[in-house]
Amino acid sequence: MMRCFDSHAHYNDKKFDQLPGGAEALLTKLFSENVSGIVNVGTNPDTNRQVLSQAERYQQMFAAVGIHPEDCHYLGDDPQPYLEEIASLIETDRQGAQKIVAIGEIGLDYHYEWYGTIPMDKEKQKDFLRRQLELARRLRLPVIIHDREAHGDIWEIVRQYPEVKGVFHSFSGSRELAKDLVRIGWYVSFSGSVTFTNAEKVRLAAAAVPKDRLLIETDCPYLAPHPFRGQLNHSGLLSYTCETLAQVHGTTLREMAELTAENAKEFFALQGRI
Repeated sequence: MMRCFDSHAHYNDKKFDQLPGGAEALLTKLFSENVSGIVNVGTNPDTNRQVLSQAERYQQMFAAVGIHPEDCHYLGDDPQPYLEEIASLIETDRQGAQKIVAIGEIGLDYHYEWYGTIPMDKEKQKDFLRRQLELARRLRLPVIIHDREAHGDIWEIVRQYPEVKGVFHSFSGSRELAKDLVRIGWYVSFSGSVTFTNAEKVRLAAAAVPKDRLLIETDCPYLAPHPFRGQLNHSGLLSYTCETLAQVHGTTLREMAELTAENAKEFFALQGRI
């Protein structure tokens, strides 16, 4: 049976409550059928605790904890107390279930000028990003990067932390940026957006990433692949993203599923655990 590894999901999202049995029933089904593993990703102090609690209930689910660039606008200006909470979660987890496999998602997002009544603050986003990269360096964890319309600034910042390795999730940058990331030892992950009919730029970037640096993801419940665009996304639809990457790289769906699963195990240090 072909199984895919979902390297980036948000199963704590309330959108899953609309399903019969909620996320729990869906995850039980997915793990029994065609999903080998999932990394459940937090974005703020509340969701960090949620994704970790959820991951602890499933052998094949792991967690990432961090402060998303959008979420940082709703927090205080000093990142330190939030970093201390993240570090505490990680240290406690290391003494127990060992489910936290990355710091994320972190990064920059320049898409919105306002968050309700709060103006976008690029410098605050950069401060939270730098401080979390420093934390990842200290705790020796990889990072999951969110990059939306901030390619130049984020490339400049991540290059300043050569000891930290990571993945750009749901990649939307150029072919050149993808090559640069691979050159410095990073991975590149593609979501359902690579299947969209107007996503030729994303497919060109995917073609530039060597097969041993590719990851696949859902970013669910968002970014459902074609032909399900606009619907509730979940890890059972990963094969559509995987099929597009297989076509881009001239290989089979099964081979792409297997190699991206192995890449995920390597990146998140999960060999022998699933």
